Amino acid sequence: MATKVYIVYYSMYGHVEKLAEEIRKGAASVEGVEAKLWQVPETLPEEALSKMSAPPKSESPIITPNELTEADGFVFGFPTRFGMMAAQFKAFLDATGGLWRTQSLAGKPAGIFYSTGSQGGGQETTALTAITQLVHHGMVFVPIGYTFGAGMFEMEKVKGGSPYGAGTFAGDGSRQPTELELEQAFHQGKYIANITKKLKGSTA
Repeated sequence: MATKVYIVYYSMYGHVEKLAEEIRKGAASVEGVEAKLWQVPETLPEEALSKMSAPPKSESPIITPNELTEADGFVFGFPTRFGMMAAQFKAFLDATGGLWRTQSLAGKPAGIFYSTGSQGGGQETTALTAITQLVHHGMVFVPIGYTFGAGMFEMEKVKGGSPYGAGTFAGDGSRQPTELELEQAFHQGKYIANITKKLKGSTA
């Protein structure tokens, strides 16, 4: 059976979604891995989203908490809000109490990726504060460390991401993920997919 990696994300303006798409490609590049994109439910009303000039959502399916149990590994992505994950993603995780009670996700590997508005806006704290969610579920946090190589030490260009995971800067919304940021996202997907595959094989 194929190893299933779910890339589960929330994206308001599309920055996180672009990273998610590259992460899926990276995960799918590993032989025997099935990678799938999922969105978490939106919690804001259409009227509010319209006033915030948020574009329409993509066609990625909306995930329910119980569907998480189908996956062997995860990569969770979200924009930051004051250095922490966006409320929409937190609301989704708050609905996973039943899975927590049965520890249905325990032992499954999970990575994190994110988007922030500025260089000091939470490229590390957003991931760091999200780890608590994984811990209570007994999931295994998989950071990318410095496995991306020279790309981790880029100093001439603005680049999001950290040892915690892939990232990008949205700025005022007009900035889009750079080629280097997308390459890092692809790397993260491939890296976590390989680890998920190995873990599944060791427990089969």
